[in-house]
Order: sequence, then C-alpha cells, then structure tokens
Amino acid sequence: MNNKEEASVLNDLLHITNDRIEGFAKVEGKVWENYPDVKPEYAKLNSLSKVMKNELINLIQEDGEEADDSASVAGALHRTWIDIKNSFTLGNKEESTIGNVIFGEKAAIDAYQNAIDSGKLSQKSLDIVSEHLKHIKDSYHQFSKMSEYKNK
Repeated sequence: MNNKEEASVLNDLLHITNDRIEGFAKVEGKVWENYPDVKPEYAKLNSLSKVMKNELINLIQEDGEEADDSASVAGALHRTWIDIKNSFTLGNKEESTIGNVIFGEKAAIDAYQNAIDSGKLSQKSLDIVSEHLKHIKDSYHQFSKMSEYKNK
C-alpha cells in the first residue's frame, strides 16, 4: 500500500463527508416543525460529521498528501436535483427531504464500505474509517426511523 493510494481513498471519503455536511445544512429548517424531538440528534450528527471531516484531513496529511477539502461534483448535482425535485413536489416536502437524506446516507455507507474493502487503508485509517461507518449507519437508521414513524 502506498500513501498516494490511501490518500486518494481518504480524499474520496472527505468529499462524501463534505457532501453529508452540505446535505444536512439543507435539511435544517425544513424538517424540525414536524420532527422537533429529533433536532438534538440531528445537531449531534451534524457535529459528528465535522469531527469526521477533520479526522480524514488529519489522516491524509499524515500520509504527506494534500487534503481536497471540497464536496464532490456528484454530491452537488444530487443536491441540485433534490432542490429541483422539491420545487415540484406536491404534499409533504419534509417527508421528501427525509427520503433524500436516507438515500444520501445509504450512498455514504456504500462508499465507506468500499473504502474499507479496498485494501488501501493502513490499520490506523481502517480503524477510523470503520468508526465513521458506524456513525453513518447510526444516522441512516435514525432517519429511517423518522420516515417509518411518519408513515404509521
């Protein structure tokens, strides 16, 4: 394994983490009127995402590489598509927003799992990325529960 390969994988995860942070920012204010009990959990998830971002940047820099601290093009396109879709959505935009968060979290889970399975991460990076994956799965389940609760 070389540092450039590992840094490339970690930079991909950094993009995804930045996508999550930007996506969570779009959720703010759209959901809390109908889900006020979830706001503290959301704040925790958002804060944790920022910690994850910093940990990824540190791992990349420890490899002697440069962190690409931007969101992905795919993530930007997805957020734009969501904005357009929501502008035409009739009915409950909050439910649509939660559905989009669930979709995004599932994509993040897949990307993190692929990074773990790549064999390109050092043990230290593997441990941190595995912990991040656990947090993303928790977030996914939290938003899935919100969706299930609302559908009852």
